[in-house]
Amino acid sequence: MPDPSTPPSAHQSAPRAAARPVTTTHHGQERVDEYDWLRDKDSPEVLAHLEAENAYTQEQTAHLAPLRARLFDEIKARTRETDLSVPTRKRGHWYYGRSFEGREYGASCRVPVVDPADWSPPRPAEDAAPDQPALPGEQVLLDLDALAEGHDFFSLGGSSISPDDTLLAYAVDTTGDERYTVRFRELAGEALRDDVLTDVMGGVTWHPDGERCYYATVDESWRPDKIWEHRLGTAQADDTLVHHETDERFWTGLGRTRSERFLLVASGSKTTSEYRFLDTEDEAAGWQLFTPRRADLDHHLEHAVIAGQDVFLVHHNGTGPDYEIATAPIAPTAPEDWVPLVPHDPAVRLEDVAAFAGHLVVEQRSAGQTQLRVIELGPAGPTDDYLVTFDRELATVGAGSNPGFDQPVIRLGYTSLAVPSSVYDYDVRTRELTLLRRQPVLGDFDPDDYEEHRLWATAPDGEQVPISLVVRRDASPARDGAGPVPLHLYGYGAYEASMDPGFSVARLSVLDRGAAFAIAHVRGGGEMGRRWYDEGKLHHKQHTFDDFAACARHLVDTGWTTVEHLVGEGGSAGGLLIGAVANQAPDAFGALVAGVPFVDTLTSMLDASLPLTVTEYDEWGDPTGDPQAYADIAAYAPYENVRAQHYPAILAETSLNDTRVLYVEPAKWVARLRAVADADVLLRCEMQAGHGGVSGRYRAWHDRAFSLAWILDRMGLAEV
Repeated sequence: MPDPSTPPSAHQSAPRAAARPVTTTHHGQERVDEYDWLRDKDSPEVLAHLEAENAYTQEQTAHLAPLRARLFDEIKARTRETDLSVPTRKRGHWYYGRSFEGREYGASCRVPVVDPADWSPPRPAEDAAPDQPALPGEQVLLDLDALAEGHDFFSLGGSSISPDDTLLAYAVDTTGDERYTVRFRELAGEALRDDVLTDVMGGVTWHPDGERCYYATVDESWRPDKIWEHRLGTAQADDTLVHHETDERFWTGLGRTRSERFLLVASGSKTTSEYRFLDTEDEAAGWQLFTPRRADLDHHLEHAVIAGQDVFLVHHNGTGPDYEIATAPIAPTAPEDWVPLVPHDPAVRLEDVAAFAGHLVVEQRSAGQTQLRVIELGPAGPTDDYLVTFDRELATVGAGSNPGFDQPVIRLGYTSLAVPSSVYDYDVRTRELTLLRRQPVLGDFDPDDYEEHRLWATAPDGEQVPISLVVRRDASPARDGAGPVPLHLYGYGAYEASMDPGFSVARLSVLDRGAAFAIAHVRGGGEMGRRWYDEGKLHHKQHTFDDFAACARHLVDTGWTTVEHLVGEGGSAGGLLIGAVANQAPDAFGALVAGVPFVDTLTSMLDASLPLTVTEYDEWGDPTGDPQAYADIAAYAPYENVRAQHYPAILAETSLNDTRVLYVEPAKWVARLRAVADADVLLRCEMQAGHGGVSGRYRAWHDRAFSLAWILDRMGLAEV
């Protein structure tokens, strides 16, 4: 196995932030922070420090420039740059996206439905030139490259068509701070309306009358707290406040049921939710509260018609942690009066339910695997209940875009670590599953050249932690006599977010050099049901870090890889995971990548003005008001626990305009690592980006090529 290289002049001329101690006291304990001054984003000294970090990182990785170029070229060569999505039908049109070679963003388009009885999507011409329609009658709704022109950063938020199909509302962010500006465009003649909505969270939701729409705004801590009604042709200053969520632990948002009859305002924390509904066929009743919030009762509403009766489907955890689907009348209803439709089952985590005129679609998971469940409806109620099945065990299946209440087909997505993203239609009437499109991978790619494995690691408390792994068959340590290979291990472990197996074109550049890729499905995620999440948050958070280290050691102990050639990676809350294991298990990894990492956890959770604070208390705890929560977070927070020891090589990546995890967290972390520890650590800060990184696909490819080049170098595969 090749040896990791040592970059030239390692540990030479690394930027050193000045130590300016600030002492605070919490619950009788003194805490010293030497680098809090780095949070002044407008300070020329801070900006100069970040630029110095970037210059140092570029100097230390200059030897990887040829590899970065090769990786970018490989991603580009495998990607069909001029491409189209599968059209999705909504009302009288088919909607689809187009991308073009040489362009960063692409376009969104539509064509009229020709035969209302035919639900087979039309097939756009894949070789159509940018100035030629891909389908007869094509209308370009948004030319994203034109909108992005002149901006270093561009992100399209929500875009939505008015109910009469004549107006397009679209939201744009050109800084990366996720505060969007909404414009309205006439789809006949393409003129922009005078209406402009600023500082909007995402996009807008239309009222069925097409004259009104709704949007959310945020408070000073970036918490969506207000819902507004805007009437077209009026000023934003005259908009009507529909709901103000005053509890700082709760966010608010608005949506519309698939039937388009009901508008829903949701208020939610990490553990509790509350809904208000407006029946647009009976507006005189006004907005009604479905059921008052109860601590730890989480529920979601959907409108359905079952046995000829209008009902709310209530997806809730009132009868068990893995949720139940119940029915309730279209009226304020107490939980005691909800009637079970799909009862709670501790072996099945019910994640979502969607209602259609003739069936229900339930997204669920069992034994760590995603499943798609169909409940067919007849005149008297449910008539059948079954799963849509596929051949591969290690795969991810989920409902796709299904906007039409009356549609008889289910659009679904399917992928695995070896199978590119695939789009299917499932016809409920015939139970026929039709593959519409598989993400094209150019070159000699063949999914059968790769093998996928489900492994299990034993955590210190005896819990069995699943690992999903992919490797080329001709490099696999599973072959008789084969030795270990370099391995890239990814983890997250928070918010009940499941890191399910999925395909990546960029990852092929790692696999085809003989390395393996694996996902550690650690606690804090939702892969194994609600229990998996509950056992990886608050005072159980240490399980997340123990699980990841256990997965790393299992992969070494069972001969898949060696410590020297094992690279761990995680982003955001997964960056916290990386920072924690760097402190706690530095001997388990050869290198670590922390993307937009939440590494200064205690400082952030002590500051109620930040986005990741009050609404996050149910995830991490409230260290201001709860001494035990303070002690819990202080025990694992990466910045808090940097110590004088040898660390694996670390690459930390962040963005100056990130509003979710501020750039200052990794900046401080790197500064303390340099001052205290034996650490070969690099910081890369994008100066024009947000939490999701740079915008534009080519920029994103260059960005990923930088990270992958560093990973391959640490694996000893830079010259392969």
